[in-house]
This record gives sequence, structure tokens and C-alpha cells, in this order.
Amino acid sequence: MADKKRYERPVINKHYSGLMNKFGSRPTTQPKTEIDGVTINELVEKYGSPLYVYSEKQIRINQRNALRIFKTRYPKVQFAWSYKTNYLSAICSVFHKEGSWAEVVSEFEYDKARKLGIKGENIIFNGPDKSRNALLKAIKEKAKIHIDHFDELYEIIELTEEHKLKAQVAIRVNMDVGVYPKWDRFGFNYENGEAGQALKRIMMNPNLQIVGLHAHIGTYMMTAEAYRIAASKLALLARFLKDEYDVAVSYIDLGGGFASHNTLIGQYLPAEEVVPSMEQFAEAISAGLYELNFKVDEMPTLILETGRALIDNTGHLISTVLANKRLSSGRRALIIDAGVNLLFTGFWYKHPVSPAQDSGVNIEDTTIYGPLCMNIDVIRETINFPSLRKGDKVVIDYVGAYDNTQWMQFINMRPNVVMVMEDGTVELIRKAENLDYILDREVLPEKLKLK
Repeated sequence: MADKKRYERPVINKHYSGLMNKFGSRPTTQPKTEIDGVTINELVEKYGSPLYVYSEKQIRINQRNALRIFKTRYPKVQFAWSYKTNYLSAICSVFHKEGSWAEVVSEFEYDKARKLGIKGENIIFNGPDKSRNALLKAIKEKAKIHIDHFDELYEIIELTEEHKLKAQVAIRVNMDVGVYPKWDRFGFNYENGEAGQALKRIMMNPNLQIVGLHAHIGTYMMTAEAYRIAASKLALLARFLKDEYDVAVSYIDLGGGFASHNTLIGQYLPAEEVVPSMEQFAEAISAGLYELNFKVDEMPTLILETGRALIDNTGHLISTVLANKRLSSGRRALIIDAGVNLLFTGFWYKHPVSPAQDSGVNIEDTTIYGPLCMNIDVIRETINFPSLRKGDKVVIDYVGAYDNTQWMQFINMRPNVVMVMEDGTVELIRKAENLDYILDREVLPEKLKLK
């Protein structure tokens, strides 16, 4: 006897006239049943739900592709993995095995990079908050310190004099690249001459060696031209150092900020149709750098701190349907076991969401909520989605950037994270939290204990 077909409640759907069919095409949602050949059901059975899943193969593909694109346009290129984007050790290690240095913005990230085996000389130390201890450590280990403000510059001078050391430094430069609001809270301003003043003070100090120039002009940048302007202005500063002091900087660092193909909330067209390609970013940056007109052997290395664009599409979040609801407006709501505590970027991205199994053909406008007791726990405000049942699985894509550094232990604990390796095996790369883990950091005073 044939299996009985599942019952689907009849619904009325609004159709839009199409060019060839006045009823429009039937909406469909393709299920995502596996990640790199490993089935969603197999992953959930072994590691639970919700579950973060990364693809080692896709990380390597992204990094190799980006390196190829830039090196065919500019001869000397070095990537530095942005730890704040995702500092899970397994993620960082894949990038390091692909030849990336480490780019860090805190002493915690610096220490993690060192523990993973990265030499100080291959660490770029950014950010406005570098403790005296962190600066001394970085100076001793010959890390490349990107100075953010004059107070930091003076502290480095004090440390080098006190400990009789030499420091390798660069300055972070902010500038007008035609994108607003300006990112001018970090670094020294180009237009008002502050950057030039910082360079002069560095050149006057025998304990400081200027090795580079750095700019990070923004995040999720949707114009490549801004990078050409930034590269051009840094090239002018490099020319100033060469002409005035006969010093050729060893590198120019254009930071990160390249947009991924995650579509912003409020963005009408999908991201892949509106954000620049990696090729466009590479063309713009190399064009700006070639304005240096240096001899071939004096051309600085181009350093890139690309994060989001290299990791976003490698991460997936598997979640389970907890319930279906019908809101007072008549709209369908889906409750899943992954909320904004795990998907902080859900506040600004329309993450792709797919069912993980075959589902019905009736598509409805649906709101997808997480499990938290907060009205703002919304994964997707509106999405055309098929009818799912309690226990069904969904897969949320493009979750590789920032979610595992900004997730919270709130109401629920953070889940397992696994990586599908290039050989098809699955490795646990972060264990799920439990109550003992949470309580380990707490101290209950004796007088407050229940008798």
C-alpha cells in the first residue's frame, strides 16, 4: 500500500501577473538536505540542534580564490586573518595553513594567535585599546603595531626608552573616501594633516621603525571606488616618507570591509547583484597603489585583513522547528530553536533560510522567530516559506562572520560547532556549553547559600 500523502490545509495565495503567465510561476523552496555531502539529519543526530556547521573546503576555496585574484593584479600580496570576525581556533588555523597572518584588535586575540603558533612578526596589532603590557609584549615579539592615536604613540616611545627596545610600527589613517558616515574615530586623519604629523614624530624617534601604513575605511563596503581613493592617499603618504626621509615602507594595509553576499535588511536587490566582486575590489586597490611609481624592488607589500567576505558563506546554522503559530494578522509564524542569541547578525541581514527536508508546495508569507522570551527574537521578519511541522529542520546560511564572536549565553546556552573536513569527516571544533561550564566562573558567597 502506498504511503499516505501528508495533509495540507488549503490556503489562498496572492499571485502576480507575469510576462508569459497571468497567474505567475508557482513558488518553490528547494530543500537543503546536506552540507558538503553530510546529511543534515546525520549531523543533528550526532551533535544536536541547534548546530553550527563549517566547511573547511569552502574556506580554503575562498582564500585561494581571493589570493589568486589580487596576485594577478598586484605582485606582492599578504592576507592576515581578521580574528574578530571569527576566532574559533579551527577556523583561524585553516586560514593560517593557507598562509594568512593574524590581524588582532585586543590582547586576548593577540595571545590566542601566539598560542596557535603565529610568530609575533606575523601579527598585525590593531585597535584603540592596547594595554601597556600588551604593547610591551608586542614590541618584544616584533609584532607590527598599528598606532591608533597620539597617546598610544607616546606610550610606545616611553616603553622603548624604558626597556631599551626598538618597535616596528605603522599608523592607521582615516580619510574621506566619499562614503558616509566617515569612519574617523580610528587612527589619524589624512585631510587635517594629523597623519602627516604622526609620521614626522615617528621619524624623529630612533627607537621607532615605520614599516607600514594602514587604512580600514568601513564595513560591508558596497563601492570599490572608495578603496581606490584610500589606496591612492596612502600611496601619497608613502611617497612623502620616501621623498622627505628616504624611507620606503614595507607594506600598505588596506584593511577589510569587503561585503559578502549576505543581503542587508532593507536592501531591495539580493547582495550578489549589487555588491562589488572580489575582482572589482582588487582592480580598484591595485590602481591606487600603482600611483606610487616606485621601482619594482621598492613596491610595498599589499596586506589585506579580509574577514566577512572569506568566511560568511562557509558557515551554516541548523535549527529545529519548535512550533507553528498563526498571528493575529493572519500571518504564519514559525518558532525555531535558534534565536538572536546565536545569530546576532540577524538584526541586519536577511539570512537565506531553507527547509532541510522535502516540504509542501504551499508557500506562505512567514515570520521566523527564535525561542527566546523577547519580542525582538526575529530571525526573518518576512520570508516566503513552505509549511513545516514540529521537529522539521531548517538551515540558515551565511552565518560564518561575527556570529561566533558576538553570540551570547542568554536564556539558552551556546551549542556545538562542527567542521566538515575536506575528506568528508566531521570534527567537533567547539563543545556545547553545559551548566557546569556556566557555574565554573561564578562565586556564590557562603552566607547566600541555601541551608
